[in-house]
Amino acid sequence: MISEEVSTYINTWLDVSRATKGSSDNTIKAYQRDVQDYCAFIAIHTGEAGSAGLRGVYNTDVRAWMANERKQGVTSRTLARKLSAVKSFYRWLARQLEFDPTVVLAAKSPKFQAKLPRPLAEDAAAQVLETVELQSPSDWVGARDMAVVTLLYGCGLRISEALSLTCSDAPLPDSLRIIGKGGKTRIVPVIDAARDAVEHYRALCPYALTGDGPLFIGVRGGALNPRIIQGAIQNVRHQLGLPASVTPHAMRHSFATHLLNAGGDLRAIQELLGHASLSTTQHYTGVDTARLLDVYKSTHPKA
Repeated sequence: MISEEVSTYINTWLDVSRATKGSSDNTIKAYQRDVQDYCAFIAIHTGEAGSAGLRGVYNTDVRAWMANERKQGVTSRTLARKLSAVKSFYRWLARQLEFDPTVVLAAKSPKFQAKLPRPLAEDAAAQVLETVELQSPSDWVGARDMAVVTLLYGCGLRISEALSLTCSDAPLPDSLRIIGKGGKTRIVPVIDAARDAVEHYRALCPYALTGDGPLFIGVRGGALNPRIIQGAIQNVRHQLGLPASVTPHAMRHSFATHLLNAGGDLRAIQELLGHASLSTTQHYTGVDTARLLDVYKSTHPKA
């Protein structure tokens, strides 16, 4: 168990992360879980439950924690995430308690093979859009699912962003102001197909879609759960014989990749997706270095 003192430090650090970095609730929960697990291990391993145990760790203690995580079946990717959270906490804690955090910060993150996104082929994406509306026994539910998926593929929205739209957002304008991860705001153009799909859903929906309530609702009239759309995509995937990599998020992958393949500018696609760095967009679309050089040479004023 960790001491009340350490718990207070963790909670204060989480509050700072939420306020200064705009970290999402899910990110905060992951940080809290990861750092609490680390602190609990160190307390048991060193016999010191307070902050003194955290300040006095040796590299052997950090390696013991990582070995224990491995023993519990934690993957390299997950362990790298956990270590990143612990390092972030230590950077902050070292400033508060004025100690040298080098032992922890110098710990090497485990290597792992990055999973490249797997966008659908253009014809497969079209089949998903055609099929998702037809699989529901209820016309309005099929139209709803079609509208959501069209926003993912046609506008590059995350499923959480699509489901955060309210009734006041419809009819959809030429562009949407989307608040994405970390509270970052971006402007997303709305294609006619997405606008038409939403209007078709609104016309069939048996519930009153007014005020600031959720635009997309479930069969009982409450806010639509993202698992419903995930299930709809899963059913379509089975019907079409598509791989397990076909998910709602894969539709967003496909939006980015197909836009790039059609000649879209990588920097513009970065803005549309709301990525903080161009390297993330490169990874997201699977674009290779040669393509990056082509973009650079065609857009840089000195090239």
